[in-house]
Amino acid sequence: MTPDMYLVLGIVLAGLSIPSVLSALSDRRAPRASAITVLIAGGLILLAIQTQPGGYRLENIPDVFVRVIAKLMP
Repeated sequence: MTPDMYLVLGIVLAGLSIPSVLSALSDRRAPRASAITVLIAGGLILLAIQTQPGGYRLENIPDVFVRVIAKLMP
């Protein structure tokens, strides 16, 4: 996998875990699975930033999403 794919997967996982965290907190239970998902997402984002030469800039993230989706499309 490329650093771009790591970054996109990490951002998507982090985005999908937010409703799970909020649901667990509103039900007054510990967000264990959500916390693990957030840690995995953070690790993927950190891995992408460290393996990409020069790192990523905030304004490049939409281009990264488009490149990854273009690679996945047949």
